[in-house]
Amino acid sequence: MGPCAQAGDATLGSREIQTCREPGARMADQQQRVFLLSCPVQHYAWGKMGSSSEVAQLLASSDPLVQIQEDKPYAEMWMGTHPRGDAVITNTCISVKTLGQWITSNLTSLGSRVKETYQDLPFLFKVLSVNTALSIQAHPNKELAAKLHAQAPEHYPDKNHKPEMAIALTPFQALCGFRPVEEIVGFLQKVPELRSLIGNEAAAQLEQSVGQDPQAVSSALRVGFTKMMKSEKAAFEEQLRVLVKRISQEVAEGKDVTESNGELLLKLHGQYPGDIGCFVIYFLNMVRLEPGDAIFLGANEPHAYLNGDCVECMACSDNTVRAGLTPKFIDVTTLCDMLNYTPAPSSSKLFPPMADEEDPYVSIYNPPVPEFKVLQIKIPSTVHFYMVTNIDSASILLVVKGKAQGNSLASKSDIFLHRGSVVFISANESLSLELSPAEDLLMFRACCAL
Repeated sequence: MGPCAQAGDATLGSREIQTCREPGARMADQQQRVFLLSCPVQHYAWGKMGSSSEVAQLLASSDPLVQIQEDKPYAEMWMGTHPRGDAVITNTCISVKTLGQWITSNLTSLGSRVKETYQDLPFLFKVLSVNTALSIQAHPNKELAAKLHAQAPEHYPDKNHKPEMAIALTPFQALCGFRPVEEIVGFLQKVPELRSLIGNEAAAQLEQSVGQDPQAVSSALRVGFTKMMKSEKAAFEEQLRVLVKRISQEVAEGKDVTESNGELLLKLHGQYPGDIGCFVIYFLNMVRLEPGDAIFLGANEPHAYLNGDCVECMACSDNTVRAGLTPKFIDVTTLCDMLNYTPAPSSSKLFPPMADEEDPYVSIYNPPVPEFKVLQIKIPSTVHFYMVTNIDSASILLVVKGKAQGNSLASKSDIFLHRGSVVFISANESLSLELSPAEDLLMFRACCAL
């Protein structure tokens, strides 16, 4: 979810050098079609600190020369061609430095349909390590993105939409989509500060919408959420102060604060004191993911990542509309106007993978967008050889666990894969792997879904 627009302080990982089979040879760039990448790491303040971060662990595993700084956040690793984080090619046989430069000179590597439609990688692949909450946000559809870019390019720097998908690597928590209205009404009764903030009229409309048709429910949600988000600063700060004081006292007395979502409230208030985003927990679902679980976030879906590590894939765009839990630019009016106000239970937000009918070791996360899909490849240690099959799309392969010796006719070199390795695979190329018998091999492969 970390938006592409955030440049941050980047360092590079996966610096293992891939050399030619023929010592000293300088083969033509177009002959090298499978190669290792060194990928930028972003040090945003919300990232996990030092070696507690999956991003830092992958970085250190990929390059033994890297010194992880325990007092520094390691938030994101970018795998792609975005100009704010273009991956570096480590193959000494290739003359150009970055993946973006190489693809520009070798467009056939994208695959015929990807080349025709996008002329570049249409996705950005990431690893995220989240320590403190990311902003309450949503991403515009293409029509709104173009409008926002024309009106405020300094805040919305491109015309593209930004659907995204997160797959948990560790236990992961996020706010995602509007709760069933019955749950919100329950909070109105148990959290008087929330009711005071949105007012009796909006609260009554929400209560009366229970059991009504979807349009009435959505209308009530829009009114109540907008009233809360647009409340005067002094008003919401006072109600939040009263609420935090009350919940803190109840916790000190050993009372159960589950019904008021007190534990999460105090956590977010500790991270962003006095922020209107603290009240959003009463409108949005809390979604808990275990490793391998995923969520897909389409246009206009309100969300915020809270904690954990994940791989993430998105259409390559910088457009994020924020309205809370952030020191960055917020656009409350745009967010409230654009959101999808259709409530649904938290369980409906999970995005399960499909089993690959041809490969028992592959699970496919295939969201309803053309820019990307992600394959989870999980191979037990009892398997000694495996073929990463060819597809008609360029792809990026990330090794999360295990070791393997890889080779490809297109790579003109052997590739040693281990935790943290990142490999670019051109369209219609395969990679043969000889696995280490010591442990299972876990990899994620991002590609275009065209």
